[in-house]
Amino acid sequence: MAMPAALALTATVALASAAGAEEKGFLIGIVEQQLANPFFAKLQQAGVDAAKKHGLETMTAESSVAGDSATQLAAIENMINRGVKGIVLDPANASALVKIVQKARDAGIIVVTTNTSLEPATAADASYETDNLAAGELIGKWAKARLGSTPARVAMLDYDLSDKTAKARHDGFLKGFGLTETSPEIAGTALTQANVETGQSSMENLLSAHPDINAVYTINEPAAQGAFLAIKKAKKDIVLTSIDGSCSGVRSVADGTIGATVMQFPSNMGQLAVDAIVTAVNGGAKPTGINNSGTILITDNPVDGIESKDSKWGLENCWGE
Repeated sequence: MAMPAALALTATVALASAAGAEEKGFLIGIVEQQLANPFFAKLQQAGVDAAKKHGLETMTAESSVAGDSATQLAAIENMINRGVKGIVLDPANASALVKIVQKARDAGIIVVTTNTSLEPATAADASYETDNLAAGELIGKWAKARLGSTPARVAMLDYDLSDKTAKARHDGFLKGFGLTETSPEIAGTALTQANVETGQSSMENLLSAHPDINAVYTINEPAAQGAFLAIKKAKKDIVLTSIDGSCSGVRSVADGTIGATVMQFPSNMGQLAVDAIVTAVNGGAKPTGINNSGTILITDNPVDGIESKDSKWGLENCWGE
């Protein structure tokens, strides 16, 4: 995996005044993953905006590629040296940053993770993230209900299952559908790069080997959009599911490309994380535990017993382009 050429570190000075904050003008660090991904960009912007509302200064940094903990580690070290009072961290690797996070906490800095927790989760003060196991379970239950009495032949388009989010979504889908890793209903699996290209090529290969596939789990909406291209080319009628809730993904639900997706809320994560740090710095309760930032099933084909919202609601509440 390529290492970063240089540390991407910027400083943003918040202009708004704090409303009732006891300690004004302190510094918060926000360490995100690649901002070319609209989910991560939305999460960081929510944190910066929340800091502005409190009249705070922020430092921001991003990793350059997936799994790039080296850039994040260097950013946290720099933030410690700059005297931040809190750090919002979206870890690129669940275990590689534990030691530097401990160093920050030993220095009295509140460290809150977003999107995914560290391993162990208690390495940070708290985490604000999607319950990805619950998200996978929701989409698995919906897919099972959509098939009804039709015998299931399931394909799973995953991402690297050493990634905590990918593994939780995978496991949740199996649980929701009522399957195990060895269930005969699973026709085939493939590891994608969570993009359109590998979603399409993986689906083409799976359909070639297993033309009877009738339900598909995908790690995210770009992979689902790629899978749909293969399904359309093969002229198949397949229940296609996903997770994320980007505006692009919700539009794919609206036009029938994806049967259902589960929306997560990066804005909630960023805002809740910053608010928790501000409360703690000003003498309030320290944040603790893993805190669910919300999940909603989005589909225009609702099923009894599973709460959902339609694509119109989804488009009013989605993130990204």
